[in-house]
Amino acid sequence: MEETSDPKSYADASDARKFVEDVLIGNGVPASNAEIVARCLIEADLRGVDTHGMNRIPSYMTRVRQGVLNATASPELTQVTPVVAQVDGKNGFGFLAASKGMAAAVDMAREFGIGMVSIKHSNHFGMAAWIVQQAIDAGMMSLVFTNSSPALPPFGGKGKLLGVSPIACGAPGGKEKPFILDMAPSVAARGKIYKAKRRGEKIPLDWALDSEGRPTDDPDAALGGVMQPMGGPKGSGLSIMMDVFSGVLSGSAFAGHVTGPYDPSKPSDVGHFLVAIKPDLFMSLQEFRERMDYLYQRVVGTEKAAGVDRIYFPGEIEQLRKEEREKTGIPLVQAEIDALNEEAKRAGKPLLVVKGQ
Repeated sequence: MEETSDPKSYADASDARKFVEDVLIGNGVPASNAEIVARCLIEADLRGVDTHGMNRIPSYMTRVRQGVLNATASPELTQVTPVVAQVDGKNGFGFLAASKGMAAAVDMAREFGIGMVSIKHSNHFGMAAWIVQQAIDAGMMSLVFTNSSPALPPFGGKGKLLGVSPIACGAPGGKEKPFILDMAPSVAARGKIYKAKRRGEKIPLDWALDSEGRPTDDPDAALGGVMQPMGGPKGSGLSIMMDVFSGVLSGSAFAGHVTGPYDPSKPSDVGHFLVAIKPDLFMSLQEFRERMDYLYQRVVGTEKAAGVDRIYFPGEIEQLRKEEREKTGIPLVQAEIDALNEEAKRAGKPLLVVKGQ
């Protein structure tokens, strides 16, 4: 969510989940599916990934009204081998396809040690960390890949071809926090560029290219150009990897042909790739958890560089923010509340319950 000086209101997580479920049901989503989508969206809000939370509802509902996202669809799973399955998302919500896919991967891993699921004809599945968390809750390690609509150039290019497609993975801990890595292959989030534009600030030259393919410190020019992959060819390579495993392998769109979330011309046709791994394949589960705790302690206990107050394990900041927001609520500015309530009015559902600071 972009920072703003507007006074914030707060929505209780349970109220927000119920609100999202109501809006989805009012747009034709079956109740059991609406519960999954709402839970995943609010999980992103709780973890502070507000750009992938309930503020996505207006854009999702617009796609439903435009007929390019099927609100009534439920994913279909086909078993390919004992440890491989494929999910056809049926152009429904990506949350549903990914949830069904990870559940199948976990079941296979529980019996055979590993499970792999390829997902085709899907849509945006929000914050990848919720899928990793689904595996962790089942005591499993995981890999979560997706592709997405063009936003990055391949290294050396200037045109949008590759998606800012997150790579995520995770492993359960013992007494300490689990390991959850969820990262995009771009140097900086687009939200940071919008923030610089709003504040009249310049941006670092390595964040983006303008429409001519030149590095720029002007946020307006950056928004008219392309994001830069992190680490040059490394970020570009990761983006291509996401396309190989998520798009090429699944039979979904790839090579720049995934349709963006605001393009009403056709379905997105996103692909995903999920793997669940049983952590006690080579040792007892207790030993694995103890080793994960030792890794955590070594990472966070490392001698700190100048000016650093605390070292965090991957995913720990988001987990701490979730603990905080479960108490304080999810922060929203008035423009966001208005947009959400407009969807409630369209669906004939109650408005979002919020409280002041």
